[in-house]
Amino acid sequence: QLLLVESGGDLVQPGGSLRLSCAASGFSLANAAIGWFRQAPEKEREGVSCISGSGGTGAYADSVKGRFTIFRDNAKGTVYLQMNGLKPEDTAVYYCAAGIYACSGYVLKDVGAWGQGTQVTVSS
Repeated sequence: QLLLVESGGDLVQPGGSLRLSCAASGFSLANAAIGWFRQAPEKEREGVSCISGSGGTGAYADSVKGRFTIFRDNAKGTVYLQMNGLKPEDTAVYYCAAGIYACSGYVLKDVGAWGQGTQVTVSS
């Protein structure tokens, strides 16, 4: 069974930072394209960022560009989403997803595996 596990979600004040992690069980993330998505209450799930299997700079939704950074450590089999300058509108459940094909901009398509999600709440 292919499983992804996210961690790092928390309650943080506006302007704060969090680092989310995405690790895999049952397969290696080393060559997989990884996407981060989020879903706020009563909203549809949306793509946030995506990084190809070879790494590189990643791509971002306009709403997070300049504040979030996606990067991977293939030696550890982990992909991270560094989130700085958090805003209340960033509050959501964040999911990572893995696919064998390249990112389509900042969105991962043809998702092969999803994580269970981690809650990020930005509030004073």
